[in-house]
Parts: sequence; structure tokens; C-alpha cells
Amino acid sequence: MSLARLAALHGVATSYAPSADVTVPIRDATVIAVLAALGVDASTPEAVREELDRQAAAAGSRLLPGTVVARGDVRPQAVRDLPDGTTLRIETEQGTTLDAWHQLPLGVHRLHAEAPDGRSGQATLVVAPERVPQPPGRTHGFLVQLYSLLSARSWGMGDLGDLADLAAWSGRVLGAGFVQVNPLHAAVSGTPTDPSPYRPSSRRFPDPVHLRVEAVPEYAYVEDQGRLKQAAALRDAVLREGGLIDRDAVWALKKEALELVARIPLAPGRRAAYADFLAAQGQALDDHATWCALAEVHGSDWHGWPPGLRDPRSAETARARVELQDRVDFHMWLAWLTDTQLAAAQRAAVDAGMEIGVVHDLAVGVHPGGADAWAQQDAFAAGMSVGAPPDAFNARGQDWGLPPWRPDALAASGYAPFRGLLRGILRNAGALRIDHVMGLFRLWWVPDGVDPTEGTYVRYDAEAMLAILALEAHRAGAAVIGEDLGTVEPGVREALSSSGVLGTSVLWFERDWSDTGRPLPPDTWREGCVATATTHDLPSTTARLTGEHVELRHRLGLLTRPLRQEEAEDRAEVSEWLGLFSRSGLLPEGPGCEEGEVRAVYRFLLRTPALMTGVWLPDAVGDRRPQNLPGTWDQYPNWRLPIADAQGHPVALEELTASPRLHRLMSEFPARRTPPGAPRAQAFATLGPWTRRTPCAPAP
Repeated sequence: MSLARLAALHGVATSYAPSADVTVPIRDATVIAVLAALGVDASTPEAVREELDRQAAAAGSRLLPGTVVARGDVRPQAVRDLPDGTTLRIETEQGTTLDAWHQLPLGVHRLHAEAPDGRSGQATLVVAPERVPQPPGRTHGFLVQLYSLLSARSWGMGDLGDLADLAAWSGRVLGAGFVQVNPLHAAVSGTPTDPSPYRPSSRRFPDPVHLRVEAVPEYAYVEDQGRLKQAAALRDAVLREGGLIDRDAVWALKKEALELVARIPLAPGRRAAYADFLAAQGQALDDHATWCALAEVHGSDWHGWPPGLRDPRSAETARARVELQDRVDFHMWLAWLTDTQLAAAQRAAVDAGMEIGVVHDLAVGVHPGGADAWAQQDAFAAGMSVGAPPDAFNARGQDWGLPPWRPDALAASGYAPFRGLLRGILRNAGALRIDHVMGLFRLWWVPDGVDPTEGTYVRYDAEAMLAILALEAHRAGAAVIGEDLGTVEPGVREALSSSGVLGTSVLWFERDWSDTGRPLPPDTWREGCVATATTHDLPSTTARLTGEHVELRHRLGLLTRPLRQEEAEDRAEVSEWLGLFSRSGLLPEGPGCEEGEVRAVYRFLLRTPALMTGVWLPDAVGDRRPQNLPGTWDQYPNWRLPIADAQGHPVALEELTASPRLHRLMSEFPARRTPPGAPRAQAFATLGPWTRRTPCAPAP
């Protein structure tokens, strides 16, 4: 019982409920290990009692917690609980000092309190708006994995120039309001690079592999025709020869070219802009670039570096930073270039009339050997990994290999790592998608060396996390989308909705799970969501409708039941949805028309009240392959496939924009704007008569 009390004080669960009628106890050994990672000794009954006494004494002497959150003029509970007669002083981030709680400006301030009994305390005071910004109205847009979007100018994988082009074209021609991309975070260096965008080295800074080298102004002064030919070969290997995207080869070639570009002096205006960027990013950028420079010498996992270099604040690291200054400068320069092209992509989207623009994606964590884990060691729990408990889809649970943030360290720092992360990724975003948004409330921690089933939940201060999210989103004028698929504890979706965070609703999962189990009618869907047909971890819509995704998993040995049983269940599920589409008048092409059935899916989504409707870009050209197949590593080319048509032929951006199939699908969506100088109907007419034909339509 004492261990449970101690665990509760630190937000560590001693049991969890996978369903309403089931409670699973957590092993004491797991609880003890997790508490140890939080700096709490619970190894013996005596140690537990001592820790409880220490906690009680600290609570009695502490006047304020590390972080206090306020929404509007309402005094937070921590302030209301102060003894009568306590005086307050607030040092605002705007540089003023207040001695009364009245009309506090939004921001991150410093709160000082002095009680009549002589006790004093101070805390980070976060004053946040009630909600994050909302989309201005209903809108639609594309969801795409940027690396898969190659154009005639790409160097073997999609880049930020391609993103800007897609945004400009889809905004002007199709009336799209946004383009959502995969995380563009900096990857762990080295060969081979982990291709997953969800296990980055840093979430704070983007990866320069996404740069369009020719768009760097100084590139015009470099003689580099040989590398352009090599870039064309990489591009053709994917688009013309059916090869996989080779991120390592792309980066090796881009890095060679950028090393040459770096020798060209910056013009005065560019130099001033670079200096502003360095000043704004400060220590965080210096740490990131230092890790990159050290990784070039000592390898990409800082745990194996010489002992002195494992500490970012050591004298050895300071000396190494000076010795490697040229390489540190190079990596800071790369971060600046990437930031400028991210900004250019968002400007292109806004200039094209998009209400939102680029929607960036925030991964749930970082690689344990990467830059963030090295630079912010105090904020991460050593010896722990984030994952998921056993569920109906995975009886063995999941271990994602990502170190979790320590909730106590976040609170003590005023959530500085979280604030810096959000500010960095939101600076060039129209909206932000947060992967596994439930992690703002709790995460499943798995101690090193044990099975994922032996983990436990650790709770975070969701009130503080959501307040900071609302504040930083407000500063950026950006909407926020939470990926809330899968197991979600009661109250989480309600709390997210109250803060204005949109959810994620995928058609195939939207059923009446509490009663009939049947598909939910469109008018019963929630308004505050992005409605879509699939995600990067799910089959394409064509593969789902045809059942090809079952056959793929069978070939790879991923099925846990006989093939015929899986196929029968899948056919029944799809037939149920198609029946609903047909009865609702959404399938005029009749049964058996593959393209018509895909359009029916999106027609259905448009009948929901969802504020945002996302079109998986590969769906628009009939791609049948998933970008990522969970449960596989080298059995399937995860994160390395270009967008392809229904026959599996890669489709370049230029071909995609002229695709009759894409235009037929997008003609289902409302025209909210017109391209400059021409009505939308006229613009479509110039594309050819195929935009008005409907394959599979029944004969008159």
C-alpha cells in the first residue's frame, strides 16, 4: 500500500484498465524501476517510507509548484490555496512587474509569492488562452508523405520545393485549404539512416535532406553540373526504373553539393538574416549543431562517445565545439537554409489562398542516441522507453524505442523543452498534427530489458501541457490536430475538444462501438476533427476496398488467423460500408467500379460536419500500396515508396497534377476559391474533357 501511495504521488500507475470491466495490476518491480527513473528510491519498504516522509515534509514547506497555469483572469487553484495575506509579484515576459492578479497578459511569466509566516516561493506562470486557434471554416486538403512526392526537379526524393509547388497548385486549381505532411524532423545521421520519420534525432530542428539545393541562392555561383546529372540518375531510378527511394544516397549527394555552396559568402542581407536566426534559436541550435559535428567524428549514438563528450555542458564538449567550429557552423547554416525553405512553402500555400497552409506533424518522441536526447538529458527518463500496452490488435504490447520526458523535470523547468519544441515547429506551420496526442496525458513506460507487457502508465500534467500548446499555437496563429486513434482513456477527447484541439476520424473506425457496431451515419460524426479515409500506417483506400491489404499481410506472414477467415471478415466490413454508400446515393457508378467506390468514400466524408477533410494523395491516383506496414522492418519497403498509380507505376508531381483520375476525385469537393484571373470551371475546362467524364458510370 505504501508503494502505491508513493507511485500515485509521482503519477505512476499500479494498475490499468484496458476495458471498462477489466483491471490489470502492474508488477511491483516495474513500479520500482519507473520510480527510480524519476529519481525516487523505492527499492525497499524502508526506502519507500523515507520517501513518503520526505514528500510530506516538502509539501508542507513548498508554497508553489514548479509551474502554475492560468486561463484568462481566473486565479488557478495553486494561487487560491496560498495562505491569507500572501503577497504576489509577477514579472511578465513583456518586462513589466505586477503586484496584483488582474488582466495578466498572455505569456510565460515568473510568479513570486511571500507568505505571512516567512515562507516564499516562485514558479513559472503560464497564462494561456482558453482554446487553440480554429480553422476559419470547413476546408479540405491533401495528406502526403513528402519523401514520396517526387517531381522532375527532385534529387531522388520529394523536397521542400515540391511541397511549395503542391501547395501552390492545389490551392489555386483545386481550392485546397491545406497540405499535411509527415514529420520533417532531423534524422539520426549515419548509414543506413532509419527511414522512419517518427524516430528522429531532433524534433526541434528540421532535416536538411528536404532542401531543394538549387533553391539556395548561393548555389547559382557553384559549378555543379556533375552532381545535377547524379541527381537526375537518382530521380530516374525511382520514377522511371521502379527503384526504391534511397534517402542515404540522396543525402550524400546533397551534402556534397551543400559543402560547395557553403564556401560562397553570404550577401549582406542574407548574412543579417542568418545572424537573426542564430540569435533567435540560441543554445538549442548550438547544441543540435554540436551533436551533428560530434556525430561525424564519434558516431551517431552519443552513449558510445568518449565519457567527457556525453555531457553537453562539460569542459571536454566545450573544447570539442571550438575544435569543430567549422562543422558546427555548417550544421547551423543547414538548419537556417531548411527553415527558410519551410517558410517559403508556407508562404506559397498562403499566397495560393489556402486557409491553413502546411500542416506539420510532431512525432511522439526522439531516438535515444540522437541530438535531443543528448542535449536534454535531464528532461528524459534514463532506462525507459515509450510504447503501448497489450490490446486487441497486439497482444504483446509495443515498445517504440523512444525515451519519455520526465514529467517532474518538465514542471521544474516551466516546460521549457516543450515550449521550445512547439515554438520551433510552429514557426512555419499553418497547423500542427500531434502524433499520439494521448501522450499529453499519459504514456506507457517500458523499462529497458523487459517485455512491453511489463510496462506501466506515467501521467503528465495535461492541464499545463494543453495550456502551453494553446499559448504557442495562439502565438503562431495555427490550428492543432491530435491523432487520437486507438485506446483513449475516458475524458481525454473531451479535454482536447475543450481546448480546441481537433481529433482524427478515419472512416473505417467510425462505428457505433457502444451499441450496434454499425457504421456511424455521417451526420453523427464530430465536427472538431480531420475526417479521412486512411493514414500512413493503414492501407490505401483502393487496397482496403479490394481486400488486397489482407493478401499483402498474408504474404508477409503477419496474419494471426487463417487467411479465409480474415478475408471473409474484411469483405463483410467493406460490403457493409458500400451498402451504406449505395443506400445514401453516394455510389451512382454502381457496384464493382473501383474508382467510383473510392469517390464514394470521399463523398461520404464530405457529408460529415468535419471541419477538415483530408485526401490521402496516393488515393487520388489509385495507389494500392501502404507507405508503412506496422509489424515489418526489412520485409516491406516502409517509408521508401514513391506515389504510384493503380498499376504500380510511379507518378511524378507533374503527372499527378494532370491526372484525370485525380481531377475526377477532386471535382467532388467544393470550389471555395478561384485561380487568379479565371473562374474555377474555366480553369478546369482548359484541362481537357476528361475532367467531366465519370468512368464506371452506368450506361444511359
